[in-house]
Amino acid sequence: MRVKTKRILFVYSMLVFLFFYIPMIVLMIFSFNDSKLGTVWTGFTFDWYFKLIHDEQIINALKNSIIVTMITTLIASILGTLAALAIHRYKFFGKQVVNFLFYIPVVIPDIVVGVALLAIYGWLHVTLGVPTVIPGHVVITTSYVMLVVVARLYGFDSSLEEAAKDLGANSWQTFWKVTFPLIFPGVLAGALMAFTISLDEFVIAFFNTGPGSGTLPVLIYSMVRKGVSPEINALSTIMIFFIVIMVLVVGKRMTQTKK
Repeated sequence: MRVKTKRILFVYSMLVFLFFYIPMIVLMIFSFNDSKLGTVWTGFTFDWYFKLIHDEQIINALKNSIIVTMITTLIASILGTLAALAIHRYKFFGKQVVNFLFYIPVVIPDIVVGVALLAIYGWLHVTLGVPTVIPGHVVITTSYVMLVVVARLYGFDSSLEEAAKDLGANSWQTFWKVTFPLIFPGVLAGALMAFTISLDEFVIAFFNTGPGSGTLPVLIYSMVRKGVSPEINALSTIMIFFIVIMVLVVGKRMTQTKK
């Protein structure tokens, strides 16, 4: 019975992995396709990678996405970590309300945040551009960082901090020498989640970017009407390899931290 159950679970797991990864493999294969048609294979070529380098529209959109993503990840990681420490360790008036407010961005539709920000920018007469996208991304990603770090703090041994203080360390030294290294895997996992969400986010960017300041998801959406260029397949392939390398490096770092 157990052997049969294991086989069923193995087959089910393989089907799930195939469902997830076959589309990406097909995309990577067609990034080397000599044809502009995404469904017809006519030959092998690297031309789309060379054309990608000289496509200013895609490169500018990618730069905008990277700028927004890096700033969002940095701010969300700091705010999310500080919020997690405050909520987990301290008792204060309105703590439950504050904790509840951090859960709202996780469940609220992105379109609500995007439209709300657009209304605020219109009321304040703010010119839309790359900077106007960042607040919305920070709002939705900070909550994810906070939740991940809080989960990490539940397994934290506070006696290590007490031991550090007994040995003469002040609060600042205790945090950087003891607390932060121990919660770092949670902070890193939250930062990766914020990075992924911000890089992939479309709705908020669509409502809050101005002409010439669109992010990569917004550009791809605008290209869908006329047909996505194979250059996008080439860019997606490069990004997949970059993310795989980043995940492997981070995973190795987290494993070393646990040891």
